[in-house]
Amino acid sequence: MANPAIELKGITKAFGHIIANENVDLTVFRGEILAILGENGSGKTTLMNMISGIYYPDEGHIFIDGKEVNISSPKDALDLKIGMIHQHFKLVDVFNATENIVLGLDEGKYDIKASAKKIQETCDRYGFEIDVNKKIYEMSVSEKQTVEIVKALYKGADILILDEPTAVLTPQETQKLFNVLRKMREDGKSIIIITHKLHEVLEISDRVSVLRKGKYIGTINTAEANESILTEMMVGEKISLDIERSEPKDTTDRLIVKGVDLYNKEGVQVLKDISFTAKSGEILGIAGISGSGQRELLESIAGLQKISGGEILYNNPKTNETENLKDKTPMQIRNLGVRLSFVPEDRLGMGLVGNMDIIDNMMLRSYRKGKSVFVERKQPKALAEKIIEDLQVVTPDAKTPVRRLSGGNVQKVLVGREIAASPTVLMAAYPVRGLDINSSYMIYNLLNEQKENGVAVIFVGEDLDVLIELCDRILVVCGGRVTGIVNGREAKKEELGLLMTKGNAKGGKSDE
Repeated sequence: MANPAIELKGITKAFGHIIANENVDLTVFRGEILAILGENGSGKTTLMNMISGIYYPDEGHIFIDGKEVNISSPKDALDLKIGMIHQHFKLVDVFNATENIVLGLDEGKYDIKASAKKIQETCDRYGFEIDVNKKIYEMSVSEKQTVEIVKALYKGADILILDEPTAVLTPQETQKLFNVLRKMREDGKSIIIITHKLHEVLEISDRVSVLRKGKYIGTINTAEANESILTEMMVGEKISLDIERSEPKDTTDRLIVKGVDLYNKEGVQVLKDISFTAKSGEILGIAGISGSGQRELLESIAGLQKISGGEILYNNPKTNETENLKDKTPMQIRNLGVRLSFVPEDRLGMGLVGNMDIIDNMMLRSYRKGKSVFVERKQPKALAEKIIEDLQVVTPDAKTPVRRLSGGNVQKVLVGREIAASPTVLMAAYPVRGLDINSSYMIYNLLNEQKENGVAVIFVGEDLDVLIELCDRILVVCGGRVTGIVNGREAKKEELGLLMTKGNAKGGKSDE
């Protein structure tokens, strides 16, 4: 084994009464890729933020190449040749790649042309594909990530930390990134990856270190690991990683979207000729690179955005009549008996009120049913307590303000409330974002139960493996267009990845 690049000994970090990391020991060797695994709230990112100088440990010691160091700022980390690539990129959109990479360097007067040449040499050395003169706002997510990595290398980093680097990449882009990381490893770089995708951990890493509830559990050679072993290390017990997908029964067309167009407030068309059908008793998945129109599509169906063209037709199972939802407000849609339960991407921005407790957030769905100025709280309280018990929400009680819950527990409250509304169409946008593995599979099972109850489920997800395993059909969008609708039982990740980047699509077609 090579020499240690980083050694952490007894690292502890607390935020008030919350202990994020407790007495953590960790070693990263030269010329290796180490994956860091753990459930949400296990302290992975906090630990890496201490290595990169964003946080300072309350206790413990950090050693670089055997020498104890003091890292009190990102500049200290950079001086020690440590670079961190965060989930949310820190780039200036109106600058090009070269300008972003040299920004902040103490080089006196910038020679952009000479810098661009030097940056291109770095790209050629490791196999990065990037136009160094391209503006950031013109780049894809993958290109922006490349700029961040090259920026760290250009500034001298030989220890790189990547936080969820494949979260919004297609399978093809992920493989390109992995090829680059392997070349960097061969060059003696030390690479740390934080990720929740177990199959990627097994593919790219040399060793895997696991944290649980802020504590270091252990490290295992990747060659000796599998998904079950890693999951048990993370959770502390064996759990099933299988999604039991039943065959759709008695399906009927519940929601028919025909040629929908949508323009945003700036007048930019974000949905273009979208057409598809959601059927009762099935799960329709929606796949696409982040920002491809998924959110706008669901908001249009829910009446939160006004479409400029096309139709959204709803076959009402109570009246056996077809209702056109175009130009109707969310309240008008509900008055028609159309129950579209919407789990939005932004949990606290659109789904829940942070300063209100769990009971009051249950009442947001039912307060208009009251017939007097007095609001009935008995049923919402019972519902809140049922959701807390059934979904294992970690909270002192139902009267706790939602803002005090962790992101994963906020998501459980939101999903539980929406499902409790007994919808006929359930639209779920990223319902497991922020959830640990155990909770994620709990949500998948709930969605399957809704499907078996005859609900038309529309599921927007990021993990292609889950989409393929959970969904009956998968609708793929790219640039606001439908680029394909495939059978979930026959779909391949590579096929979905190509459809997700099919920028020359000429419009979506119905799957009829």
